[in-house]
Amino acid sequence: DVRQKKTLKRNSWSVFSCSCSAQVIKDWEVVEDVQVEIHSGGEHPLEMTTPGICEGYLLKRRKWPLKGWHKRYFILEAGILRYCKNQQDVFRGRVQGSLDVSLAVMSINKKSNRIDLDAGDILYHMKAKSHELFYIWVTKLQAHRLFKKNEAAHVQSGFLLSFPAVISDSAGASGVLPSQSHDSDSCVQGTNIHSCKNICMQIRCSQNRRKYRASISKTPNSVVPKSTGRRTKLPAHCPDNSHVGLMAILYNNIGKDLARVSMPAALNEPVNLLQRLCEELEYSDLLDTANNTPDPYQRMVYIAAFAISGYSTATFRNRYKPFNPVLGETFECIREDRGFRLISEQVCHHPPISACHADSDNFSFWQDQRWKNKFWGKSLEIVPTGMVNVTLPRYGDHYEWNKVVTCIHNVLSQQRYLEHYGEVTIQNLKNSVCTCKITFVKSRYWGSDTNKNEVQGTVLDQSGSVIHRFGGLWHEGIFCDTLPTPKCIWKPNPQPKDYLLYYGFSTFAMELNELTPDLKPLLPPTDSRLRPDQRMLEEGKVDEADIKKDEIEEYQRERRKELTKKGEDHVPRFFKNRYKPFNPVLGETFECIREDRGFRLISEQVSYPGGSGLGSFWFSMYNFCRIVT
Repeated sequence: DVRQKKTLKRNSWSVFSCSCSAQVIKDWEVVEDVQVEIHSGGEHPLEMTTPGICEGYLLKRRKWPLKGWHKRYFILEAGILRYCKNQQDVFRGRVQGSLDVSLAVMSINKKSNRIDLDAGDILYHMKAKSHELFYIWVTKLQAHRLFKKNEAAHVQSGFLLSFPAVISDSAGASGVLPSQSHDSDSCVQGTNIHSCKNICMQIRCSQNRRKYRASISKTPNSVVPKSTGRRTKLPAHCPDNSHVGLMAILYNNIGKDLARVSMPAALNEPVNLLQRLCEELEYSDLLDTANNTPDPYQRMVYIAAFAISGYSTATFRNRYKPFNPVLGETFECIREDRGFRLISEQVCHHPPISACHADSDNFSFWQDQRWKNKFWGKSLEIVPTGMVNVTLPRYGDHYEWNKVVTCIHNVLSQQRYLEHYGEVTIQNLKNSVCTCKITFVKSRYWGSDTNKNEVQGTVLDQSGSVIHRFGGLWHEGIFCDTLPTPKCIWKPNPQPKDYLLYYGFSTFAMELNELTPDLKPLLPPTDSRLRPDQRMLEEGKVDEADIKKDEIEEYQRERRKELTKKGEDHVPRFFKNRYKPFNPVLGETFECIREDRGFRLISEQVSYPGGSGLGSFWFSMYNFCRIVT
């Protein structure tokens, strides 16, 4: 019985055993510390022997774009792991990053000699070149973790630890390395010089940050657009998912791509990744402005503001995840009030790739994206691959840029927060008059909330000289003080009433899954708004959505087996894989089919067992692709 299976599955989610010393998931293990009881006697508690220093070269995964590895020199002493670019930097005191290993979740992969340390705010991916070196570091890290935890257990009130808990993971960190075997004077001198430079840089950044924030706060909020007759709230409030055993689900998938892991419906929000791509056009008016701006440098500023604005939707969205589209799923969005139309499609399942294309009188916008979601013990990383493209017809410009990493920190605690970090480079593929570099600044663990979500950007000419400089916060707005008239070039729209009760959705997001009677006959059966599990969740039917979600995923697995048996590959309907990216081949295809009511002619359907209504035709996606092609 499906309901009995579902009950057993839900119960298994809520059970998590802490008695295991290591949880093995394929090649990954979460390393648990051996508990050692320490007795105290007399006036002073028994002290553990400090573990020996461990130092040497390891490979460390690059921060951006999280591809490839570079060699770094690591030193582990008294529970603190520090690293530098090379051994010479040890003498100069140039520490690139540091963390307290007792605060980190340690997971290892014996097959690939990988060690991952996740301290919530700081995440290290390391790799040893040999099995011998790998086991040495794992043993030393366990010893230092145990020492540091027991040391903390004996700390009395008011007594400060001799080492900081976590030091900034940045090139500007000014901690001094242990100098027992080095010249302490040279270390201190190098550290002081480096610290002075770092302080000057921080002062300049702080001044710019205050100036940008003050200017943005003085800018009036965006004018709320006139009512379009669309809905302003969802049919039901978001569900309480505190009962879901998230810890068990995530810990059973350490290091794995979570896009392949089935999640209970209560963890989802009633939109999917295809609709999330459309959300990036919420501030498409910036592209309209760019297409009507003659100066190429100022035009680039508006393109940069648009690239940043797409991240603002995540501000209040760290409690739920979007649905993963099934293969062949589509979503269309025609917004006459905003002047664009968009079609998106799930073009590949393994790896999962979503493609979209939007047209307007002022711009064309397209991208194909794959998201890798990985959990590392305390943090959930979302790493996008693929480029975003925008063309402006008036000037013949073709802009292209990458996306940055999104990370949800402290995912298992109530202090969960989300941040974006990395660098974005915007290029005009039609000419090289200017380029733009945007930095999403990684927050510091000791920083206040006012320093989070910082963005800095520059527009450069061909010689590399800065023409425009802008900055702000990706959730508050962007200010440019180098324009002829300094101004706030973008500020997010105010959130609707009771938005936290509706998944943190903006007004635009609430409209995405709306299904009106006049729209329903025009949609193909593959459209996301006709997906039954997503619709049930939106209506507050969480248990029914859970069951239907399992059915849809099982149908997708069966369909894939059938295609494999026949030796066939899925062929996307509206996109073709030319070279590497999925390029749109829309032309008039979609509009002709839509206007001629071609979708209603599709009669061959595959019904769910006992299904009716929406569920009876949802799985006709494969037939739709075959018939219309």
